[in-house]
Amino acid sequence: MDATRSGAPEVDTALETAALQAQLDAAARAGGGRVVVPAGVHRTGALRLRSHVELHLEAGSRLEFVPEPDLYPPVEARWEGAPTVVHSPCLYANGETDVAITGLGTIDGQGQRWWDAFRHDRESMVYPRPTLIGLHECERVTIRDVSLRDSPAWTVHPLLCQDVSVAGVRITNPPDSPNTDGINPESCRNVRISDCHIDVGDDCITLKSGTERSPERVACENVTITGCTMVHGHGGVVIGSEMSGGVRNVVITGCVFQGTDRGIRIKSRRGRGGVVEDIRVTNVVMSDVMCPIVVNPFYFCGPDGKEPHVGDRRPYPVDDSTPVFRRIHLAHVTARGVHAAAGHLYGLPEQPLTELTLDDIAVSFADDAVPGQPAMADGVDLMVRQGFHVGHVADSDITRVRVDGCDGPVFHVEHSPTLRRGEGRGDGVRDGD
Repeated sequence: MDATRSGAPEVDTALETAALQAQLDAAARAGGGRVVVPAGVHRTGALRLRSHVELHLEAGSRLEFVPEPDLYPPVEARWEGAPTVVHSPCLYANGETDVAITGLGTIDGQGQRWWDAFRHDRESMVYPRPTLIGLHECERVTIRDVSLRDSPAWTVHPLLCQDVSVAGVRITNPPDSPNTDGINPESCRNVRISDCHIDVGDDCITLKSGTERSPERVACENVTITGCTMVHGHGGVVIGSEMSGGVRNVVITGCVFQGTDRGIRIKSRRGRGGVVEDIRVTNVVMSDVMCPIVVNPFYFCGPDGKEPHVGDRRPYPVDDSTPVFRRIHLAHVTARGVHAAAGHLYGLPEQPLTELTLDDIAVSFADDAVPGQPAMADGVDLMVRQGFHVGHVADSDITRVRVDGCDGPVFHVEHSPTLRRGEGRGDGVRDGD
């Protein structure tokens, strides 16, 4: 596009959907290639990505998705872990191979109108809001260097994909924008997320694997998250609560969380089933977080979250619908300016959290700490400057834990007779029943 006298790119008010889609389709018919979005503002509706085609946004380009529902035709997908029909993602691929989105340009979801409708006129929404990038049942996916902003809902949602790489991406959604998670791999295998900056209105990175309503039971597995900074989200790196297919083999290292409600957060509830196992978290620094570490099997949000069995603290029979948490290891973690509690780590009475390791964990509280609820579960009250609350944890080790500025004991432990606590510094330990 031509530049104006001021040097700014001229804004073309005409939709470019047909022209852009034609280029993507032509490249696919030719066996693959690169479609370049040049500098300037390009207004469009939903676009379908194709196999062996790279969508490349040059520096100074902005792909702007016009917030008109008719431009996002319905497609079958998952919404909050359950199969349903949703508005097409802004950038969408299904069953494709070698899909790439690259470049130093910006992808703008124009989310404000979608958020307003969700807040004030939800009944008029025929389908759930579009994600910004939705890649379903694809292989060899690359998203690199682009800036993503104002997503209508989740920002990057790979679903049932294999070999996914997200690197050097900047994601910015307002802190109060609803359900605008950053990167949510769901039932994906071999995922690498690196060197990203994520500042969003919900969880920054979330690993999911569907709910009890999903016909498939496909794990999210073999995931590495390295060198990322995460700001303002409800959680830094989150697992669940949709985890019926299981989440396993996850490494989180070299990350910084600032102002997230919770840091490392694992959540589920009875009825979901699934196994979370072999999670390693190392060399993470947090500041101004409400609660640095949470494992919560009594999570009450979403469909069926208010059923009586969800919050019941009595043991239930163990079956395939019982969630399992095991082999979760955190080491070399610093959290400063904490508000509510140092940690909330619980298993179920009938299915304890096992093989948990905390080592070299340093927590200090904010001088002006604000009360908060460490875990979204019935029976968990607002807290401020509290230590670690631990319950139904077995065959686990806590060593070299330091907590400064705690009001009360550093550890409140209940129903955990085989929990081993080693050297550490704190103001005392109180054991429950």
